[in-house]
Amino acid sequence: MADIDHFAIACDTLEEGRDWVETRLGVPLQCGGQHDHFGTHNMLLGLEDGLYLEVIAIDPNAAPRSYPRWFNLDAFSGAPRPTTWIARTTDLGSALKTAPKDAGRPVALSRGDLRWHMAVPDTGLLPYDGLFPALIEWDGPNHPAPRLTQQGVRFVSMEITHPNAKAFDIELSKLITDPRVKITSGTPEMRLTFETPKGKVTL
Repeated sequence: MADIDHFAIACDTLEEGRDWVETRLGVPLQCGGQHDHFGTHNMLLGLEDGLYLEVIAIDPNAAPRSYPRWFNLDAFSGAPRPTTWIARTTDLGSALKTAPKDAGRPVALSRGDLRWHMAVPDTGLLPYDGLFPALIEWDGPNHPAPRLTQQGVRFVSMEITHPNAKAFDIELSKLITDPRVKITSGTPEMRLTFETPKGKVTL
């Protein structure tokens, strides 16, 4: 089984994404860093309960890649928005046997002293139009969340809409059961709700 690890907000530029999130949640993001393998960079927000929020964009200073980037960022355009959630497991190989067949293959990644393996599809696009969780296994005890300043933001719920909601829900239940996650029928979309110093906010 797996648990929610973090959420990703995609954006065309990191500056645009930071402004979008900070304006809505009313708290500042912290510096993240670069992901050399995929040519991306991020900023982070610590959430309660050991979770965190990641704002991620293609790094304009990175060289072009000959393979698709994770989170389907090569195809991203428009306003910043939640696009991906990441679920943590202690056995990525076993989790992938349970996940949909196009959930990806393990890729070894690092940033600073952080080491992890993440399942990344060869196309960059996760199942169910990118809304199925990306699976991650952290290598060793290091994790971003304890290093981030708590600013009174708590994850409340996530609503995912998809035209194939019933099949999505069945596939997801094999890996993760969390009452905060709701799958309903509709156009592919993800909405995240947080309790913040400003009150409840939905992204």
